[in-house]
Amino acid sequence: MSTDTDHAVPADEPQGRPGGVATEAPATHPDGPTPPRRWLGDRIGSVEVLAGLLILLIIFRDPLAGALDDPRLQTWTTVFVSIMVQAVPFLVFGVLLSAVIAVFVPRSFWARALPRHPALAVPAASAAGVVLPGCECGSVPIAGSLIRRGVTPAAALAFLLAAPAVNPIVLTATAVAFPDNPEMVLARGLASLVVAMVMGWLWLRLGRTEWIRMPRRPELDDPRRGRAFWAAVRHDVTHAGGFLVLGAMAAASINVLVPERWLQTLADNAWLSILALAALAVLLSLCSEADAFVAASLSQFSLTSRLVFLVVGPMVDLKLISMQAGVFGRRFAFRFAPTTFAVALLIAVGVGAVLL
Repeated sequence: MSTDTDHAVPADEPQGRPGGVATEAPATHPDGPTPPRRWLGDRIGSVEVLAGLLILLIIFRDPLAGALDDPRLQTWTTVFVSIMVQAVPFLVFGVLLSAVIAVFVPRSFWARALPRHPALAVPAASAAGVVLPGCECGSVPIAGSLIRRGVTPAAALAFLLAAPAVNPIVLTATAVAFPDNPEMVLARGLASLVVAMVMGWLWLRLGRTEWIRMPRRPELDDPRRGRAFWAAVRHDVTHAGGFLVLGAMAAASINVLVPERWLQTLADNAWLSILALAALAVLLSLCSEADAFVAASLSQFSLTSRLVFLVVGPMVDLKLISMQAGVFGRRFAFRFAPTTFAVALLIAVGVGAVLL
């Protein structure tokens, strides 16, 4: 007969997990388990960061006050603030409209609305950017959703290039930035539209479907449209707003740090000025709703070179190349971006020579 002592655990055998593996008993506290030790809390949030910055401002207030008296810093601040004040309303409105398009417009709309013949669908999709605009950050996932719904890739890519450049918000911002040169609005819209159509037709001729990997934006698939809308707004504001700040800082720095004679040397050479501003558009990665104000601040350069800046930027820049590589694949981005850059450069120069 077995007794309770037959199954008792020996006093010297470690207790805990089966197999005699000892486990450490949790530490006790008079009022319960000892809470884990926290040095800086669960996380450092925006309130803590702001408090730290305020403390640093108080500590270094005297050196900062002396630095603010520097005329160059005052000029830098004036240029930066002026660009931001003019650009932010257009950026916010563009982001809100892009989110409305991404969330509330049915994704099957374009498959029904565009012509069935691919060659005719390309100009129709390019012109649709006027009716259904969006910033370049939003146009990449929208183009992907169009392809998923059966739209020919050539038309979807034409829309991707045209929507950020020919929509009413961007053209209005360009008119505000260039009040003395209304022809800049027509030149920008026409050149951007032609580039989008040419790239769509080139894709029909030379493109391959296997170069494209389908995109996904999980937040846009949320069945609660209000939640999906605000998620899209946060995403686009974070990306586009951050690049706008960097672009405004870069433009202000160029106006202050780069010697005037260097800029004038570039500006006096027609081809150097065009290539310089084309490269600058790629590097600054500005949002299309705001880039006209940066271009207007580069008054040393000709209207044609600034037109190149406005045409190239919304179609080829660092953020778009990285987004296209992540969304469609590197094989696509490494072919599409350089070709778009060359086509945009040539067409913008041609349109500028005729209209400006």
